[in-house]
Amino acid sequence: MSAGLPELIKSAAQKLSPIESEEFGAKFDVFGKSRLVLIGDGSHGTSEFYRARAAITKRLIEEHGFTHVAIESDWPDARTIDHYVRQHPRRSEDVPIRVFDHFPRWMWRNTEVQEFVDWLREHNARLPMSQRTSFNGLDLYSMGASIRAVVEYLDRVDPALAKAARKRYGCLEPWLDDPHEYGRKSFYEGSAKCEPGVIKMLQELLAKRIQLAEHPENGESFLDAEMNARVVRDSEKYYRAMFYGDKTSWNIRDTHMFNTLSRLLKLKPGSKAVVWAHNSHLGDARGSSMGTKRGELNLGQLCRENFPNEVSVIGCGTHTGTVAAADEWGEPMRIMDVVPSRPDSYERMMHDTGIPSFMVDLHRLKTEPMLQRFIGVIYRPDTERWSHYIKTVLTEQYDAFVWFDRTNAVHAFETAQPKEALSKGETYPFGV
Repeated sequence: MSAGLPELIKSAAQKLSPIESEEFGAKFDVFGKSRLVLIGDGSHGTSEFYRARAAITKRLIEEHGFTHVAIESDWPDARTIDHYVRQHPRRSEDVPIRVFDHFPRWMWRNTEVQEFVDWLREHNARLPMSQRTSFNGLDLYSMGASIRAVVEYLDRVDPALAKAARKRYGCLEPWLDDPHEYGRKSFYEGSAKCEPGVIKMLQELLAKRIQLAEHPENGESFLDAEMNARVVRDSEKYYRAMFYGDKTSWNIRDTHMFNTLSRLLKLKPGSKAVVWAHNSHLGDARGSSMGTKRGELNLGQLCRENFPNEVSVIGCGTHTGTVAAADEWGEPMRIMDVVPSRPDSYERMMHDTGIPSFMVDLHRLKTEPMLQRFIGVIYRPDTERWSHYIKTVLTEQYDAFVWFDRTNAVHAFETAQPKEALSKGETYPFGV
């Protein structure tokens, strides 16, 4: 099968115009009727992936009425950007420069993301508030920031409940600078002493939904508190699970992403979302060894299962070039050379088409299991086979795949990284 695969891909490939051209975005109109369009990337540090994702998203927003952009980042940071792009009346005019100020900074603190954010603000400015496209974070790594956000909100609207929040969340206080230590301690002690409090806090907040939503603080402030309370509940569970060394922590994380996305879709009738995350989160896990051998699920799988026939999944990949990544967790970002793809990989099959950039509709193909490359925030070229390749069936993972044969590193604002504790859970399996 692999011997003839390059020709099969070539026959189905649609050559792409330059990313910044109108023709590029128009190629993706075919996905405009979907309720969810998930756009993955083969690395967290490739300019072409970010720019292509932005161009596709602009087209979906302008021509097909997409109402939410949801990214693989934490809720509080993305919420700050959301207030900027929708010109939320309670927020200042400028984007605070310290959002996404944690490892890996370059993942979202780069000129490619900044360009899209500025475009979205300008686009939204022409529309009434109710029609503006939002910008949201799906991840759960913001335990400390989310706790502060919930307490600060309750201080304004319900001081008694704020007092209860301080008491319940106080259980986690000693570990907010390094929640992995909470997970380690819980694992070795066989306890989950903070779990009841964070669950109870979310339950009480939701029980007061109607009462709090009628407060002069608008309903969006309640939504913000609710989503942050959900982050605290799920991150507490995640950090405890990560020391078991199995599928559990990964599944908690991607389930949290899905639940957050589902909540966004319920905010108003007709909601449609574009999701930006790594291929490993969006390419259906059932079509890879993640699902078949490790028992992991992911966001793409959950979307397909819960929104049948309403989801389009688009992957991105490359053969060689440069990438922004780190050698180890928390170390400075470097511009690294991407090793040319392996002869037994899907990437090599696409390279062998001889087409520099294209989009292929995978519904027209049938592929057998082959290796696929996944580069996260850490890149280990010396052990690339075992660090970055897994067995997949491309046509079971994605509806379409976008190919750039040679790519360049994302343009990061800075290379230095803040000092943080090593996170084994966050780097497993690919640092994504």
